[in-house]
Order: sequence, then C-alpha cells, then structure tokens
Amino acid sequence: MTEQLDQSAFAEGSKADPAEVRAFALEAARSLRDSKCEQIVVLDVRGLSHVTDYIVIGSGTSQRQMGSALQHVEELGQERRFERLRTSRDDQSLWLLADFVDVVVHLFEPNTRAHYDLEMLWGDAPRVDWDGSNSREQP
Repeated sequence: MTEQLDQSAFAEGSKADPAEVRAFALEAARSLRDSKCEQIVVLDVRGLSHVTDYIVIGSGTSQRQMGSALQHVEELGQERRFERLRTSRDDQSLWLLADFVDVVVHLFEPNTRAHYDLEMLWGDAPRVDWDGSNSREQP
C-alpha cells in the first residue's frame, strides 16, 4: 500500500537547512537502532541523486517491529518538521519506505535487503558515521 501526501514539497525542491537534513538522517538511524533494527547504514547521496540527500537503510526482524520502527521515524519527522512525501509498505511488509524528500528511509526484511542491495547500487555514496563506528566517512 502506498500513501501519498502533499507533493508540493517535492515540486518546489527542498528549502531545508543542510545541517538540519543531516541531523534528521542521523536521528532517523538512531531511531531505527532504538527500535532494535540491525545493520543500519546512512548514505550521503548529495551530488549522486537528484531526488534526495541521504538514504537510511536498516533491517528488521519481524513485520510488527519494522512497522513500529517506521512509525517512530515518521513521528520523528513530524517533530522535526520534515514533511513526509509518501510511505510505501508492501503487502508482506518485506520492504517499508518513508520518503521525507531530503531523507529517504528504507527498512527491509534481511533477505529482501540482500536481494535489492541498495548499498551496492549506491556504492559511490559515502557512508555517514551516525554511531561513531564508521571509519570510511567522508566530509
């Protein structure tokens, strides 16, 4: 099921402060961690993507956990005034997505994540150190 919301944010382009966008991406990653998601990655796709600045990817362990984790990220977006453009959830909850224009959050069941392998697709994108463990981060 795909829920579409106000698309004017996308049509007008982002007016968000780059530091606030980055902070929201990092907070989204921490929210996924706090919801017990695993293998969380934040990719900086500025200059590589024309539609977003950061991609947050995580893996969940159950449909309920993934749905709850995504809901927490959506609530965080509301608190931080990041308008959600759309949410997409497949029928089996194998891949959940929340699009905040500047930040897109993908939450996968592990086998589905391995199949689509977004990290390889965005292999040129620097990984952002959101938890102090990434030595590959580039400024």
